[in-house]
Amino acid sequence: MSKDDEGGSSWFSSLKHFLHVEPQNRDELITLLRDAQSRSLIDSETLGMIEGVIQFAQMRVRDIMLPKNQMTCLSVDDSLAQVIETVNASGHSRFPVTGDNKDDVIGILHAKDLLRFQDVGEDNFDLDDIVRSATFVPESKRLDLLLSEFRSNRNHMALVVDEYGTVSGFVTIEDIIEQIIGDIEDEFDVDEEAYIKKHLNSHYIVKSHTPIEEFNEQLHAGFSDELYDTIGGIVMAGFGYLPKRGEIITINEFEFKIINADARRIKLLSCVDKRAKKDKDCPV
Repeated sequence: MSKDDEGGSSWFSSLKHFLHVEPQNRDELITLLRDAQSRSLIDSETLGMIEGVIQFAQMRVRDIMLPKNQMTCLSVDDSLAQVIETVNASGHSRFPVTGDNKDDVIGILHAKDLLRFQDVGEDNFDLDDIVRSATFVPESKRLDLLLSEFRSNRNHMALVVDEYGTVSGFVTIEDIIEQIIGDIEDEFDVDEEAYIKKHLNSHYIVKSHTPIEEFNEQLHAGFSDELYDTIGGIVMAGFGYLPKRGEIITINEFEFKIINADARRIKLLSCVDKRAKKDKDCPV
């Protein structure tokens, strides 16, 4: 047996011995794991991933989906030149193809399917001939079930529909995996476009590392950046401790709910702008 094997076996034996008391619920399990990390049985990165997996099963598509207004769509009537221009400008690999509007989704175009048309004239191009069937999922679908379906169907993207069957956004396999291992950066990621995802007029999904200046600008807020750089820092200070998933706090008329967090940091927040409701209730 190699030293690495011996080390792995020793680590597993130590952790198994430490967890000999069977946890009765998810919170007890997380507490045990955090205690194991404090005793150096597992490192903080491993703990973060384990907690991500545990919390992941409770998350829904609505928690991470990108709203419809952020979809880069193609029209089924677009010419080859128009399609190539949109693909090059966005840098994405998959595009919903629509008919009359964004709710009329005909299918999904894979950018790689355009390669066979590089030497073909416009007259021989018909976008409707190369679109693939689209997958639709409800906002309430659990992420772990969707990930399993993505893997079994070898699909990487799904369109999200609300209770009335109207397209409300989309979700990718990358979005799901990021909930477990953290953000995946590539050469096409633009952080400024991904910090805050608007769902309804007063409801937002916010990454905790959103700069306070960015949050203030998009939501017309007035948080100070003298002590903290990110909105996650503001929320953490408001709690006075590292909050767990599901905990809620209201700061300056913004209600923040923890969607995802590990032993080290807050990752994802739900934010409701209470000022919007107050303005709506006030008589004009």
